[in-house]
Order: sequence, then structure tokens, then C-alpha cells
Amino acid sequence: MPIGTVAALDLARAAGHEVVLATGRSLVGLSPVATQLGLIDGFAVCSNGALTVSLDRAVASGYVIQHAQRFDPAPVVRRALDLAPGARIGVEDVGWGWQVSEPFDPELLNGEQKHVPVVDLCAMPATRIALHAPGISRHVEALAATGVTVIPGGQDWLDLTAPGTGKAPALERLRTQLGIGPAATVAVGDGHNDLGMLAWAGRGVAMGQASEEVRQAADEVTGTIDQHGAIAVLRSLLPDDIRTDALSPLAGQLSVAAHTASGPMALRVWHEDRSEISRCDTWVLRDGVWVRHSPIPSGTGATMRAIELAAGEAGLAYPCGDVGRRRAHWRSVHDGRGRTGFELPLYMRRDAPTADLASRSRLSSPTRSPSRSGYRTVSWPPTRSRHGPE
Repeated sequence: MPIGTVAALDLARAAGHEVVLATGRSLVGLSPVATQLGLIDGFAVCSNGALTVSLDRAVASGYVIQHAQRFDPAPVVRRALDLAPGARIGVEDVGWGWQVSEPFDPELLNGEQKHVPVVDLCAMPATRIALHAPGISRHVEALAATGVTVIPGGQDWLDLTAPGTGKAPALERLRTQLGIGPAATVAVGDGHNDLGMLAWAGRGVAMGQASEEVRQAADEVTGTIDQHGAIAVLRSLLPDDIRTDALSPLAGQLSVAAHTASGPMALRVWHEDRSEISRCDTWVLRDGVWVRHSPIPSGTGATMRAIELAAGEAGLAYPCGDVGRRRAHWRSVHDGRGRTGFELPLYMRRDAPTADLASRSRLSSPTRSPSRSGYRTVSWPPTRSRHGPE
């Protein structure tokens, strides 16, 4: 993973963008990638769109399945064995690994593998099937004729999912659920399984290492992984008139949140069983109602005093306590589920490092665009295995 990826993601999220991982990986393969990227809440799409989950570290698994598209594997498995008798077959066991006809090389599949008879592979509805055999991609049309969605991952690999399954339909469900406009979406991808997603997005961006087919399907092409192409796209979603390079990560995220807020802003923090903060979000007042604006990723694990110092570094002011006290005046807030947290209103100081009056006035201007681009949903796949979409 290129240096700076997590920092760029954190700033995009602090600006109010919904960042959604969309991958061909199975759920068990996606989970560690999401954790590595610091995505412990929000949404993710995996198994080429067959599964959509909400990330939630409050539950033991770290996720809750929101939507699963399953299909009867028997017809396509029988057809695959007719066409390629020696093919290895893997059926996803959601959240654990795979049921397999023959063991796969561990580098080919994420998670555990259990060797079972083919009849058992066909016994239960499946979210995703992996087929591995020399030259099996030449049978795409024959296998698609059974009604499933077939996505090649190289000459020797095919992914099978339910009819109509894909990253684009899964992302469209999320877009509708979140109330985000169709034009306010951006997707970044580099594989054949990203074609539909790139066409779906209001702004489709192909990575520099993508094939010519993928590049032609996109609205624009960014740099390669080594050239930090995805980071460049994420940075393009931030306001032009804000500088974060000289700020600490926490201060930079607070500054971005303040400059993209569409009304008066307050910071809310929550604790679990320890003094460190377990959740940190910004909220804005819109039409008389407080609504969540964005997470502040670097606030998790910090202290309230560290947040006060970072706010000052970012050029933000806050109400203080009694006369003569320099500490912030936090007030209690409730989440509606019996949990109490703390809230701190934040507003621009006249000596804010981002300079002009128009920038400082954004906290009270409900008509301002939340970012230069106006995009609210950002999706792209994490790096896949060299063997296929997994």
C-alpha cells in the first residue's frame, strides 16, 4: 500500500465523503484490508457485489451483513465440470473461507478451506463460486448461459455470482440508501470486474496500470499504484483553499471538516471503558436539526485535551469554561441509545491558517458546496491477488 493512502482516506472521510471499498475479494479477505485502511465503520461491497456489509467494530465479527445475493450453484457446477473435468471449485463460506472440491493454493483464496464432495458444494445457495483450471476463461459464454454472472480473472480463473450481481448494482443500492445524487459519485478501479462500476459513477477513474479496455471505460485515468494514483483522486475531493501539509493528522482532519461543513459545527466524542476516545464525529446544524457530517479518524484513541490542542492548531476556536480558564467547555450529549458522550462547538478564528474571509464564513453558509468536487461517495477496490479478482 503506498505511503499516504490512509492519510488521504482520512481527509476525504473528514470532508464528509462516504468511502466504500468495492472488491472482488470474499468477506474474509476484505476485513483485514478495511482494518489496515482504518475503515472501521461505513460500508463495504465484496464478492463482486454479492455481499454488502456495514462495518461495525462494536460486533465481534467487525461487520453486519446488509445484503446478500445467493444462487443455486448446482447447474453451473455441473456445466463447469462437463466443460473442464479437472476444474477446482470453491464455494464461498461467508465470513470463514471456502468449501472446495480440491484444495486451492493458499495464495489463490482468502480464508480457510474445507475439502468437501462436489454434491455438498451444490447443496446450499452460494454468494460466490471460484473456478480454477487451465484456460477456463474460454468457457465464459457457456457458463453464463446457465444464468449466472461470470467474471474472468485471467485465463485460468472465473468468478461466478447470482444473475444481475456486480459492484455497480450494489453501489447503486447504497447510493439510494444514503440519499446521494447519481452525479455525486466517484469510483476508482483497474480490473475487468470494475467496468460496470466505472460506468455507473458520475466520475469513473481508471488506475494507470489498468488494461486498455478499463481505461477506455473510464472518464479519466490517474497514475499507477506506484505513482500514488488513488491518492491523487482522493486529494482532488478536498477544497482548493485549505492546506493540511503543515498540520498534524488530527488538526488536518478537523480543518477539512470545518471547511466542508454546511452550517454551524460541533464535535462529538464517545468513550467505552477507558479514557481514550472510541468514536469522534463532526455534526452540523441543518434546518434546525443536528446531522452527522463526518468522522474524524485520528480522534479515535485520542484524548479530549489532544482534540482541544489540535483544534487550536487548525485555527478553530471553541467555548471555554469559567472566566480565567483556558480549557474547553464540553457539554454532555446523548445518542438516543442510552449512551452519553461529550460535545464541543467549533468555529473559525480570524487567524485561521487557511486565510480568507470566504473560507471562514462557510460554517454559517448552508448553500456552500461541501467540497470542490461535490462528490459524496468514493469507491474503489483494494489491491487484488495477482491470480484473479480474489
